[in-house]
Amino acid sequence: MAWNQPGSGQDPSGNRDPWGGRKPSGGGNKSNPLFDKLQSVFGGGDPNGEKQLTRLLLVGAVALWVIFGFYRVEQAERAVVFRFGEYSKVETAGLHWRPTLMDSVRKVNVERTEQMPLNASMITEDENIVDISLTVQYRISDPKNYVLAIANPESTLTHATESALRHEVGSAKMTQVLGEGRAKLAQDMLPRLQSYLDRYSSGISVRNVNILEALPPKDVKAAFDDVIRAKEDKERLKNQAETYANGIVPEARGQGARLIADANGYKQEVIDRATGNASRFQGLLAEYRLNPQVMRSRMYLDAMEVIMASNRKVVVEPGGAAPLLYLPMAAAAAAATAAPAAGGTSPYIPPASTGNLRDAERSGRTLEGAR
Repeated sequence: MAWNQPGSGQDPSGNRDPWGGRKPSGGGNKSNPLFDKLQSVFGGGDPNGEKQLTRLLLVGAVALWVIFGFYRVEQAERAVVFRFGEYSKVETAGLHWRPTLMDSVRKVNVERTEQMPLNASMITEDENIVDISLTVQYRISDPKNYVLAIANPESTLTHATESALRHEVGSAKMTQVLGEGRAKLAQDMLPRLQSYLDRYSSGISVRNVNILEALPPKDVKAAFDDVIRAKEDKERLKNQAETYANGIVPEARGQGARLIADANGYKQEVIDRATGNASRFQGLLAEYRLNPQVMRSRMYLDAMEVIMASNRKVVVEPGGAAPLLYLPMAAAAAAATAAPAAGGTSPYIPPASTGNLRDAERSGRTLEGAR
C-alpha cells in the first residue's frame, strides 16, 4: 500500500508528511526573513518599493565607479592613458579621472635617472679581445614612445649599447682601449648610442656612458700590467725631470743675469777709471810743462806716502848718515799676541813695496818725454 493512501497510518487531512511531521500552512510558501525586512524598509510588498531598491543599488554602483576612477600623477611622473586598449593621451602631474573599466593608465617616471650595467667582450681594430664593463645612465624623454613604440625598452637599450660599443672598439687599437683612450671611447659612443635609440623611437635619452674598466684577456694580463707600469714609471720620471728643470733653469738664468750685470759693472768701472786716469794725466802734463822739477818731486813724495802708509818697517836716511832702522815694536807685539788666538804662526811683516815708486818714476819719465 502506498504511504499516502488512506488507511496507511497517514493523517486523513493530508497535513502530515510521510515521516509524521506537519506540513507548513499557506500552501508551502515560507517567507525569507531578510527579504521580509527589506520589504518592510522599502515599502513592504509594494512593487514601488522594489523599484526604489533597484535605483539605490544603481546609484551606489555609479558612485563607486566614479570614485574608483580618480587617480593621482606625481610631479616626476607622466601617465599614458589607454581607452579600450588604444592610446588616448598623456596626463601630467595632478589629480585626474578616468572611466573605470574603459580606460587604463600606465605611469612612468621621467625625472629619475636609471642605470643599466653591461659587460661584454669586444674585438679591437688590431684583432685583440678586450673585456669591457660599463654603465649607461638614461632617462625617459617621451612616455608615449617608451610605452608604445617598443615592447621591451631595457632590452632594446642593451642591444643598442652593445652595437655602439662594438663599432667604437672595432675602430680603435687595443692599447688605446686599455689606456688613455677609454675616456674618448665613452665620448664617441654616447652620440652613436643616442642616434640608435632615436631611430627606434624608444623615448629614451642617454645622459652619460661610464666605462668602468677595460681588461685584456687573462692569458696576457700580466704582460699588459707590466706595460702599464712601465708607462706609469715613464710619466713619473718625466714629471720629476720637468719639476727639476722648472726649478734649476730659472736659477741658472738668474745667476747668468747676475754675472752679466757684474761684468757690465766691472766694464764700466774700468772704463771710468781709465778715463779718469787719462784726464788726470792730461792735467799733470800741463803742470809738468810749467814746473817739471816741482811736479817730479811732488809725484815722488805722493808715491812714497802711499808706500809708507802700508809698511810696518821704515828705513830713514838722514842726510847721508848711517841708515837708521826703525822697528814698530808695539804693532809687532800686538800681532804676536793675536796670532796664537787665531791658531796661526808668528806674524809676517811684508817688505816695503816698490811698485808705487816705480810707477812714479815711470810717470816722471813719461811726462819728461811728453815735454
